[in-house]
Amino acid sequence: MEVLAHKPVLLEEALAALAIRPEGIYLDGTCGGGGQARGMLGRVGPDGRLRAVDKDPEAVRVGCELSAADHRFDIERGSFAMLGALVTQRGWAGRISGVLLDLGVSSPQLDDAVRGFSFRQDGPLDMRMDPDSGVSAADWIAEATEHEIARVLKEYGEERFAKRIARALVREREDVGPIRTTGQLAALVAAAVPSREKGKDPATRSFQALRIFINRELEDLDAFLPQVPQLLAAGGRLAIISFHSLEDRRVKRFIREQQRGDEFPPDMPVTADRLSPRLRKIGGAIRAGEDELRTNARARSAVLRVAERL
Repeated sequence: MEVLAHKPVLLEEALAALAIRPEGIYLDGTCGGGGQARGMLGRVGPDGRLRAVDKDPEAVRVGCELSAADHRFDIERGSFAMLGALVTQRGWAGRISGVLLDLGVSSPQLDDAVRGFSFRQDGPLDMRMDPDSGVSAADWIAEATEHEIARVLKEYGEERFAKRIARALVREREDVGPIRTTGQLAALVAAAVPSREKGKDPATRSFQALRIFINRELEDLDAFLPQVPQLLAAGGRLAIISFHSLEDRRVKRFIREQQRGDEFPPDMPVTADRLSPRLRKIGGAIRAGEDELRTNARARSAVLRVAERL
């Protein structure tokens, strides 16, 4: 999910992992700036198809321009959690040749201060990928209890100073007023954190946590993964790029469980042919090479995992 002027993280690795067939039907669940979509269309033949979704209206606008220029591509606004329903509507269930997800926030979203994702530039504290849906981070912080804020920071950001930060935010809104900008939030977090992680802004984990929570990112991933076996054709590929351990652990566990097959009681003797595995893992975790790391700092945390439908 990168801006058009930039090469998406792990682009070549993701395209290779999908093993794109010219006549295949593919899904891009996180269209973003369209970088991956263009890469996939460059390998799909004239009879192939690529369907994309994205929550962000700006991503959909970019996708609509691409769709107008290429009949093989179309896009719809929404979460990748809805891919199963969209595929079923088209009669494509069990016919998909590959699915690509590039999780997390995109470079265009980070670079636009108005979207409220970045602690590096001041802007409205929004953080919604779909600005027409749900509540903003500012509105949520204004109403949430200290306990709720601490839980979100701990659970979604793995922030060890979650309670200190939550206490500071509640004190600020009670004594001074609502926290309405990214600059305010970043300053409050920095003041509340007693020690620093080397090479990491003290606001990093808090911003990550709020963004994931506000956009229901893990809930969407949990809703999507069980759909994969029904989406993919035999030999179809799943490729997911994650940027933090909360996502990656879910993807890794899902692939492992699907490769193992059905669960039976531990005391029930079952032969391997009755386990019905649905996916097989393709290689291990794929990370960016030195050349990409030199030109794209965001690639440092990227992990690509791949599986194939049996």
